Amino acid sequence: MSLKDDFDVDAVARTGLEKLGYKQEMTRKLNVSQQVTLAIMAVPYGLAAPIATSLVAGGPVVIIWGWILVSVLTQTLALSLAEICSKYPTSAGAYYWCYRLASPRTRLLASWINGWLTVVGVWTIALSVTFVESFEVILICLSAKAAAGRRPISFALGNFDPSYSGWTPGWSFFIGLLPPAYTFSAIGMIANMAEEVHNPSEILPKAMIWSIPIGALSGVVFLLPILFTLPDVAILLQVSSGQPIGVMFTLIMGSRAGGFGLWFIIFGIGMFCAISISCAASRATWAFARDKAIPFHQSFSKISPHLDDVPVNALLLSTVIQILLGLIYLGSSAAFNAFVGVAVMCLGASYAMPVAILLLNGRKDMHDAPFNLGRFGTVINAVAVLWIMFAIVLFSMPAGHPSHKNYASVVFVGFGVISALWYLINGRFYYTGPPITEESAGSSDFNRSDSPSFEGELKSRRSCMS
Repeated sequence: MSLKDDFDVDAVARTGLEKLGYKQEMTRKLNVSQQVTLAIMAVPYGLAAPIATSLVAGGPVVIIWGWILVSVLTQTLALSLAEICSKYPTSAGAYYWCYRLASPRTRLLASWINGWLTVVGVWTIALSVTFVESFEVILICLSAKAAAGRRPISFALGNFDPSYSGWTPGWSFFIGLLPPAYTFSAIGMIANMAEEVHNPSEILPKAMIWSIPIGALSGVVFLLPILFTLPDVAILLQVSSGQPIGVMFTLIMGSRAGGFGLWFIIFGIGMFCAISISCAASRATWAFARDKAIPFHQSFSKISPHLDDVPVNALLLSTVIQILLGLIYLGSSAAFNAFVGVAVMCLGASYAMPVAILLLNGRKDMHDAPFNLGRFGTVINAVAVLWIMFAIVLFSMPAGHPSHKNYASVVFVGFGVISALWYLINGRFYYTGPPITEESAGSSDFNRSDSPSFEGELKSRRSCMS
């Protein structure tokens, strides 16, 4: 694409953003490949870091077939979000979508709840990555060395032993879906980069949709050599840290040096992912501050013109929160693991909300979306919402034995209480939801019969924008 084409596309995107109620503050410089990378580059890390859960839950069958199952289910969510994002491409993301799709009586509260789910989710998912290229190297090393012995295809693709989990076989399999669900949990964060992307109505949906099959294939390539050379599971589960990936690589390679080399690759992938995730988290924080929904929003909504249009204050806020939460790891690994679980629960809930609202509206708001799911939209949306609801239940359950503790649901409710209190103290006085231009307010999605205060609200918002 030439510079002139870039300029023309960016001009259209700027006009479209203004129609959504925001002015262009960042430079559009990202393309689809960079957005897909944000979502998939951490597949090996996402699968490797919590692999103990899948080993406990049943081993190879859970690891490989659970990955494929979650990939298919997540594809329905990616398609659903891509459709909504194509019509509303803004860094505000899911909480903006909730506001535009919900009825006038419920949209303010819905967007507030969703916004806090989003920022808590992006802060904690970035934390989980930061604390704890490559496929070809791992594939060759594991397949060539196999110091712990080689496994037949019947074991690699068909062995299922849930005896370590303490759950019934069926439920044990589902508990083992936590690592793949964690790996794909940040798929919606692509939207938070919307205001830095050329032609976002086209590029963002493509990035969301294609990141799943590409990521799924990458995961299969990463997992198969592990499954065909997997050491004794009982030995791996005896690791005191609860993270057997290092021991697993050491046993397969037959030396500490070889094991460390492969572990270091996973660590490097995690670091690159941390950069991407932290970048997206800062944009989500900045967007929510721009709509006056977090404390000291005047400061955190500023863009630095001297640092390539980066929301530095929002980035610092996100980083400081991660550090403070990360300190909990020093005192309690169970508390730290709860933040990992709550990240997926918060992000999943924030993604499911606009899709569920869309379903309740009979999908009438998507008739003019640039990317449209057509007659399959209802089924795809319904499967996506049901999958997220089920995933939230999974992340509330003990990952190992039923007697173990899982504080994810407690942390999830705790953050919810904090956001509710902040709404009562401050939000209800200052938060009026995302802005509405007169042109967008006249569209069909705002001409709802249950909006007796629509005119007054519109005048108030126009006054605030001016």
